Amino acid sequence: MYIIAIAWLYVVLIAAISDTTITGGVLTFVFWGAAPLALFLWLAGTPARRRAAARQEDASEAPSNDRSDSNIDQ
Repeated sequence: MYIIAIAWLYVVLIAAISDTTITGGVLTFVFWGAAPLALFLWLAGTPARRRAAARQEDASEAPSNDRSDSNIDQ
């Protein structure tokens, strides 16, 4: 997925460089490249973040087998 993101940024960077003004080039790069790509990567990464949160929650709820509740005389 990252190779597609890099390729998209390359294409948008070439389009921004070929713009006639610096302001137009910067706006082209931001509004056609960086902002949509950041939104896409954030949305595409949502399932992975949910799985990681669920895994962390399961790990914190799982009983540990460290025998910390036993006494010496048991």
